[in-house]
Amino acid sequence: MIPTAQRIQQVEEYYFSKKLAEVRSLDRPDSKVINLGIGSPDLAPSASTIEALNNTARLPGSHGYQSYKGIPALRQAIASFYATTYRVTLDPEKHLLPLMGSKEGIMHISLAFLNEGEEVLVPNPGYPTYTSVTTLCGGKIRYYSLKEENGWRLDLDDLKQQDLSKVKIMWINYPHMPTGTVATQGELETLVALAKKHQFLIVNDNPYSLILNDYPLSILSIPGATEVALELNSLSKSHNMAGWRIGWLAGDQELIDAVLKVKSNMDSGMFLGLQQAAVEALKSDRDWFKQQNEIYSTRKERAVAILNLLDCEITTRQSGLFVWARAPQHVVSVEKWIDEILYGARVFITPGFIFGTEGKNYVRISLCADERIFQEAFNRIARWKQLTTNTQTVAI
Repeated sequence: MIPTAQRIQQVEEYYFSKKLAEVRSLDRPDSKVINLGIGSPDLAPSASTIEALNNTARLPGSHGYQSYKGIPALRQAIASFYATTYRVTLDPEKHLLPLMGSKEGIMHISLAFLNEGEEVLVPNPGYPTYTSVTTLCGGKIRYYSLKEENGWRLDLDDLKQQDLSKVKIMWINYPHMPTGTVATQGELETLVALAKKHQFLIVNDNPYSLILNDYPLSILSIPGATEVALELNSLSKSHNMAGWRIGWLAGDQELIDAVLKVKSNMDSGMFLGLQQAAVEALKSDRDWFKQQNEIYSTRKERAVAILNLLDCEITTRQSGLFVWARAPQHVVSVEKWIDEILYGARVFITPGFIFGTEGKNYVRISLCADERIFQEAFNRIARWKQLTTNTQTVAI
């Protein structure tokens, strides 16, 4: 067997890549496993978004290579979105770089700025890709803990006391996944000041700001942030376009150009139809988002009912596409407990350990399923619980 590169010996296949294959293997023709684990929106984009894709795809001249920086109309649409949503002014030509989903941006940014051995601040719990990409790029991971007793907030006083001289990148993610915590302007101001003092790059991963969140916030709205900060964003969650792979990076031109050096060697531009569709999606008005959030709000109630049925404790006020909760005290291994629910009730819920050691006693439910599916999941878990504990449950 040809030996693999050493860099991949330190990372594992993405958890969902393996686990979802296991979940699918349990499907029966008469009954599929209910997947409440992954945040893949089941709702559709706006009608005008789909129409723009179809119309562009029918044109003979739409199928060639595109600019690495995206069409001007897309960059302008993103700039207008930032002005309306976050009150941030961006130059479409200088301050924006469309991406094929923001996930690829994590790799591009790391390759552009991170030298081997340099330190990277990563949230724990947090998105696993920050850790794996840092490892692949030869960086040194330095976790900062987010704890329930602190409202899942970053301990800024503790961070100020640390030696940050070797830090090159700090990953933040607000609203935070998986805990749903929303940053305050004051917290972001403190982080920007620290980054300036110690000369490291902050990257805010910001795909959840319009979901069950009344006050969308961009780190680029903080005075002076553009000197030390970049922001990733996408249409995946907010506009129901996860499979379309449309995202972007926003920030100072010098930082953007550094990432473009990497990106331009990795792909050949985004399909024109997707870009035109993104332009339409970014025109979605407040009423469209209000409708989406009304749906998610109702689903959240259903998700909370399931977690209550499982005797979990819901933690803090949460925004975003998930509900995060502490598993019951009697559960010794959340991973094992989740598998008991999967195989016994045929419902998949995400175990919190995949987001880091601080998440090992927690679980996460996605809001990406309609009410009927949540009801069926509740019923299945109620039957399973009754069989295993001989207790009565109250229907929702």
